[in-house]
This record gives sequence, structure tokens and C-alpha cells, in this order.
Amino acid sequence: MGKEIILVVDDEEEIRNLIEIYLVNEGYKVCKASNGLEALQILKNNEDIELVILDIMMPEMDGIDTCIKMRKIKNMPIIMLSAKSEDLDKILGLTTGADDYMTKPFNPLELVARVKSQLRRYKRLNLPEKAKNGIIEVDDLVINTKTHEIKVGDRYAKLTPREFEILKLLALNRGVVFSIEKIYEKVWKEDFFESDNTVMVHIRKIREKIEENPRKPRFIKTVWGVGYKIEN
Repeated sequence: MGKEIILVVDDEEEIRNLIEIYLVNEGYKVCKASNGLEALQILKNNEDIELVILDIMMPEMDGIDTCIKMRKIKNMPIIMLSAKSEDLDKILGLTTGADDYMTKPFNPLELVARVKSQLRRYKRLNLPEKAKNGIIEVDDLVINTKTHEIKVGDRYAKLTPREFEILKLLALNRGVVFSIEKIYEKVWKEDFFESDNTVMVHIRKIREKIEENPRKPRFIKTVWGVGYKIEN
């Protein structure tokens, strides 16, 4: 039984609650949002969300725009819901980043089945890069989690233990944006203080050691106003 966190985004409270009942019954944890803006804020604050169920027709920010913005924050399955059944609408949803599509009214049991299918597929595709004999590869960057060796192309880079843990955290969660606060709490295992610039200093030093041009990094990207990530 799954323990994954799923974000349900729909402007209709009855639909949000209905989906929640079926997902919780299957052992999933559920976050809910009534519009795209609220959903984006929840996603930025919770990197543990593994799948999104996203309605297309919403006020303020529709599902298409929300989906596009979500893809910039994290790589994860997105299932779109819509009252429209036209093929053009379905194609538009899928080409903007959705992994699956269901039209309303839908069978909640079928939606749950699709959630399970998308999560299985996502984990299967992402498993090799997370754990392959202790090796994580990001293009020509090779991270050995057993020996703590870092190799970029033909050269080795020497990182401090904290620098290594930051790089490993980002590399194991490619596509996920981590705030400075989250990085500090996960690596230092302590509460973060607002004025602390320790993480930024460490990121700068990591870039100096692994990047050809630290001012134009290939690996650790800055998401302005949000945090840092290693892209897929």
C-alpha cells in the first residue's frame, strides 16, 4: 500500500474531497489546492509530493499554465482532469507536460488505477539514476556515494563532506527544487536561521570545483526566489 503524497488541484471542493477519500483509502497521503497559484506554492514547500492530479478549467490560473510552471519545479507524474472531451483539448494537455488525461465525470476507481500506474512507471524510470552500485551520473559528472569520489569528465574534484552531501541530495532528486532552508535542514540536520548564508557559500564552492564556468553552471541551477536544483 502506497504512502506517497499526492497533490489534488481542483476548484470544486466536492471533487477534491471525493478524490481524497479514494486515495486515502488506498494508503496515499493527500494535499489539496483550489487553484493553480495555491498548488504551486504547496509544491514549492513540499518536495515530497510525487504526483499531481490537476484540473484544467480553473479560475486565476488554468491547469495548462499550472502544469507548465510545475514542470519547472519538479519532474513527476501529472494527471489532468477536464470536462472537455475534444481530442484537441487532450492533445494540448499532454503536450504541455501532462502524463495522462481523464475527462469528467470520471470513475474514481479508474483514477486510482491510473495513479498507481503512473507512480510505478515513474519509479521504474528513475530508479537506475538513484541507485546503480552507488554511482550517480549526471551527464559527465559521476558521484560515487560509496567512496565519496567526484569525477567530472577526466578530472577528479575534492569536496568536503558537507559539499558532497549537498551535491548528492540534489543529484538524487533531479528536477526537484530545494530551498536553502530545506538543504540546510537535510544536510546539517539542524533548524535553519533566516540570516544564515552557509548553504549559498557551499553551493558557490561546489560550483568552483565541478563547473568549467561557475558563473554559468551546467549542473547546479539556481531557481531565482526558490532555491537550487540539478536538472533532468
